[in-house]
Amino acid sequence: MSGQGKEPSGTRSTGTPRRDRGDVIGGGLLWLAKWSLCIVAIGLGAWVLGTVAARLWVVLLPVALAIVVTTILWPPARWLTAHRFPPALAATVTLLGFVGVLAGVIALIVPSVADQAPELADKSTEGVNQVRDWIQGPPLRIRDEQLDSAVDAIVGRLQSSGAQIASGVFTGVSTATSVLITVFLVLVLVFFFLKDGRRFLPWMHAVFGSRSGRHVEAVLERVWATLGGFIRTQAIVSLVDAVLIGAGLFILDVPLAMVLSVITFIGGFVPMVGAFVAGALAVLVALVGNGFTTALIVLGIVIAVQQLEGNVLQPVLQSRSMELHAVIVLLAVTAGGSLYGITGAFLAVPVVAMIAVVIRYLGEQIDAATGPPPAVDEPDEPAVAAPAD
Repeated sequence: MSGQGKEPSGTRSTGTPRRDRGDVIGGGLLWLAKWSLCIVAIGLGAWVLGTVAARLWVVLLPVALAIVVTTILWPPARWLTAHRFPPALAATVTLLGFVGVLAGVIALIVPSVADQAPELADKSTEGVNQVRDWIQGPPLRIRDEQLDSAVDAIVGRLQSSGAQIASGVFTGVSTATSVLITVFLVLVLVFFFLKDGRRFLPWMHAVFGSRSGRHVEAVLERVWATLGGFIRTQAIVSLVDAVLIGAGLFILDVPLAMVLSVITFIGGFVPMVGAFVAGALAVLVALVGNGFTTALIVLGIVIAVQQLEGNVLQPVLQSRSMELHAVIVLLAVTAGGSLYGITGAFLAVPVVAMIAVVIRYLGEQIDAATGPPPAVDEPDEPAVAAPAD
């Protein structure tokens, strides 16, 4: 019959009823609305946390700096404790040694850097003007009005860099008394972190309970390892950059070689941006002091050292799991610098690296919860005896 084989309307070929288009669209809209509310709630929570952090920045800054310093001093303090030093004595010896080394470095380098900083700004400004004259000549022949605004901005930035660095190191701490209090508070916090830091994870485990405490302890251990590895790696990489580039500047007899080496070391703690700024300053000073040929050689040295850093030092010294994409690093440094000055640019990458650790751990837990169940070995079926003839 002609009617045989025709499916009733509203059913699939398998016999299951078809859903109404309105139900499908409504379900999709409800799903979108639910996730939109979740995203808005997360954004609102991030905004509230950012506002609170801005208000409490004077308190959070010493804590953040103390944690960074503790990651550097933790290995020697742990070594002393392993050799039967009491925790308090190990923390005291380590902290006094750090203060002594830091005071010696400051006494040797800072006066020279402070005396030569105005000369560095003048030579950098002169270098910018020479680059502008070269761009205006053949073969580029760019007009004056196209360069004036950019050159004025760069020159103004260079001339005011000393004051910005001095005022930006402790953003939110305006007076000399507050700076001293902040430094003292950082040292006190470092002492207690070195002395009692090993008790922190068991305490957190007890506070959150056995189930949640296990996850909190695992995340904090990974965060600590990531932060310590990042800071120590950046210190080694910055030192290598400063030594190699500084050696090249000394060999080429470039003026202000010591100052440029110190700037290179400090700039290494601000990934990408710091290395670029330090290298550009070295090239500009070489251009003014020694001419175009020496500037090209310095540029080659800077590029070679940065290639060594990116392709050899970082992969060897730093675990792949701690690396962040260059775009994320650049955005983090930009956001941290715009919000909290130089200190924000310095702390931006460690903060983002710690957030990445938390996200990776959450991803691992989600994969473990949603992955396929483990395969269960089924017992072998007993052999069936062949029937007798």
